Formats: sequence, structure tokens, C-alpha cells
Amino acid sequence: MTSSVDTTERVRLLREAFTAIADPARAIEMRAYQRDQFPFFGIPAPARRAAARPVLDLGRRPDPDAIVALADALWREPERECAYAGTDLLVRQQRHLRPEHLSAVERLIVTSSWWDTVDALAANVAGPLVLRSPDLHDAPDRWIADDDLWLRRTALLHQLRAGPATDADRLFAYCERCAPEREFFIRKAIGWALRQHARTDAAAVEAFVARMGDRLSPLSRREALRGTPAGRR
Repeated sequence: MTSSVDTTERVRLLREAFTAIADPARAIEMRAYQRDQFPFFGIPAPARRAAARPVLDLGRRPDPDAIVALADALWREPERECAYAGTDLLVRQQRHLRPEHLSAVERLIVTSSWWDTVDALAANVAGPLVLRSPDLHDAPDRWIADDDLWLRRTALLHQLRAGPATDADRLFAYCERCAPEREFFIRKAIGWALRQHARTDAAAVEAFVARMGDRLSPLSRREALRGTPAGRR
């Protein structure tokens, strides 16, 4: 499918493809799993991606604005698989996005928000975009201070794929700032982010957890130390 096909037509074709393989019984299960927040077609991820890929093929040199416009249009569809398709599109094409597209990604993070889209956008779209764009390096400082818990979670998770390039001082500062929060999704994100960094520097994570002591929730501490020497003792 060529990139000349407009956004409205792509959304129509995607809905047509999804409707053809919809499973109403599975849709009920998927909706229940996501706490009845969204309707579903009832399509497992492999089948969904196989059906979506030809429809969302924007060519070898996609227009970044077209990528964002299509993701935005998919987000407006009621069935959750459409947002998943938009997420997959952004993850697959994130290297083509420019700094000015971060605001659009942020908008999707706080729209119909739940971990199923937020985590992929945080680690695989917003994070890489920030890390390769010097002008955006302060954006996570804004997210971590935001009232929206999903932006705070994004700040905590945006370096998940950074590996040795992780800004450890920033990571530890964000975890310390959010440590008093009782919100499950924040406590879990703290532990996940620390556990991921422990793959690069387990000693630094162990030292941070020890310094924080009981200021870290048991969930955060347990997740952070999973797989480290301290966690195995």
C-alpha cells in the first residue's frame, strides 16, 4: 500500500481488516482484563499486527507528520486494538520522528491512558526521541512534576532502553522524588526502571536501594533488586 493513501482511508481499511477477524468472545475477555475501560475487537497481538502492517505501510521514507497524524486518528477509534496499532506504528517508525513531534506523543500518552499503551510509548517512542534530541533533554523533568500519573510514569520509564547511556543521576532523582507515592503504577515503575538499570550497574542500584531504605515501597524495592546479588541473598 503506497503512502499516497490518506489517513481516513487507512483507518477505514484497518477497521475493515480488524472486523473480519474479530472474536466477540475474546473481546469480552480482553475488555475485562483491562478493567472494562475499552471496547475490543477481540484480536490477539500476532493476528492484529499481521492485519495492520500492510494497511499502515507508509513506505521506506515516511513523512513524519503523516506518521503522527495516522497514530492520532487511530487513537480516536473506540476499539483498543486501533490504539495498539497506532502504538506499533509509532514504535516502528520512531526513528523518523523529529523533536517537534514530542508534543503529539505526549498527547497520546495522556489520552485514553493505561499501561498497555503508555509503557510502549514511554520506552520506545518518547524515550528514544528525547535521548537523541539535545533540545528535549529537559522534557522528562516536566513530566516527573506533572499531576498526570502517566506522564510521571513516562518520566520514570523513558530510559528503559538506554542501557549504558542511562543518566543514572536523573533516574535516581526521579525515583526518590516519587518514592512517597502510594499509586501502584508509580511504585511498579520505580522498581522496573531500577531493575533495568541494574543490568548495566547493579552495584549502583543496590547502593541506591540501601540508601533509600524504607522510603522505597516493598514493591519498588523487590522489583529493583530482582536478579541482583542483593536480591538473591
